[in-house]
Amino acid sequence: MGLTDSGQKISADDHARRVRDMFARISPRYDLLNHLLSVNVDKRWRARVVRKIAPWLPVNAQVLDVGCGTGDLSLELFEKTAAQVIGLDFCSPMLELAIKKAPQLRFIEGDALNLPFEDGLFDGVTIGFALRNLSNVEAGLAELNRVLKRNGVVAILEFSQPNVPGIRELVRFYYWRLLPFVGGLVSGSRNAYQYLPDSISKFPNQQALAEMMRAAGFERVEFENLSGGIAALHTGRRA
Repeated sequence: MGLTDSGQKISADDHARRVRDMFARISPRYDLLNHLLSVNVDKRWRARVVRKIAPWLPVNAQVLDVGCGTGDLSLELFEKTAAQVIGLDFCSPMLELAIKKAPQLRFIEGDALNLPFEDGLFDGVTIGFALRNLSNVEAGLAELNRVLKRNGVVAILEFSQPNVPGIRELVRFYYWRLLPFVGGLVSGSRNAYQYLPDSISKFPNQQALAEMMRAAGFERVEFENLSGGIAALHTGRRA
């Protein structure tokens, strides 16, 4: 179940529809705003994901990038690891941009809570800035685990809770004051950039997410804070 801005519960299907429609509206300016609003730090975060998991991937690895959006992480994985990469997202306009950006990759439309793949298919699974958008994080983690091969690696890149005094207060001001204004001005959808800080505030912190991963069946779970905890990279292996 998801929540409206007023805290009212909504169904999983309604939550998914609202998130999908929101991303469809902002898709034309999505990449521009990502790089602009993060001052291109998002590129370094994605590069860190690839450097982290690359040593764990076998030759000719099969990697699934869940919630791939416009394909930035999928393309980074392909270019830096030579893995066979499949990108999956549930928003058609975002996938259309991904296909234009990386026509050499395979992109498919699908639901992260019901991945259209058999058990134990992938050597690696990544999900960047998408886990918090799911109506059920626990179910999403279980699906990531299901499609991994034994000892396969998962990498979760997500906004998190800054752990450095001063940065915490600055980020809070940026999220709740500046981000909705600038994002709304450029994209034409202020609500989408009000959703971002709201979804981050409701998402589990670094330690809590690590515990949820263990409960979903992942082993050797660890995380590292990026940019003072503005984002965090969690990794684990399927038992």
